[in-house]
Order: sequence, then C-alpha cells, then structure tokens
Amino acid sequence: MSGPGSIRGSKIGSAQSHEDVRGPLAERFQVSYFCANGHETTPSFSASADPKDLPEEWACPQCGLPAGRDAATPPEPPKNVPFKTHLDYVKERRSESECEALLDEALAALRRRRGG
Repeated sequence: MSGPGSIRGSKIGSAQSHEDVRGPLAERFQVSYFCANGHETTPSFSASADPKDLPEEWACPQCGLPAGRDAATPPEPPKNVPFKTHLDYVKERRSESECEALLDEALAALRRRRGG
C-alpha cells in the first residue's frame, strides 16, 4: 500500500523534462529594473525582442513602485491624489456665486412642488 503523500502509479524520477515534452526553451535575456526603495527586479525577454520595444518602466514585484533601468535615478513614486467627491468636481467647475444661484433655484423648485 502506498503512503498518503504519494501519487498512485508514479515513480520517482519518472517525470519528463519540459524540453522533452514541449521542445527546447526560447532563448532569453534579462534586463535589470530598479525602484526608489532600492529593489532590483530582472524580468526575462525573448532574445529576438528589439531593445527599443522593451518597457522603460516595470512594476516592482516587492513594493509595487515603478522601476526603471537606471539604478542611480529610479522613477519617482507616484503622488497619491486624494479621492474627490462629486461636490469637489462641481466646486472646480463653478464659482461660489454660481453654486448659490443653483441651490436657490433648486430649493425654489422643491418648495413649489411641495406647495410651500
């Protein structure tokens, strides 16, 4: 009887390698990217890829910041912009006097409907 961790009908070392099943792996090269926290990530690219087509920035898998190819000057972390409410956007588009006029107009319409 086989143990609980074994797979029935398998033998140790019987697995085929990737190259046997799918053919040889494509030639690749690695490019180093550096983030502002000092992390280095090295994604692999196809050897046939044009270096001009490689991305200038790559997301750091450790901290999520953008990473660039120059270790001395990594990209700046993005600025966190606070969430804007609908009212914030309205205030950007209209002046204070326009807002007051619209509010007065809306209140007058509401009072007419309610008979007040």
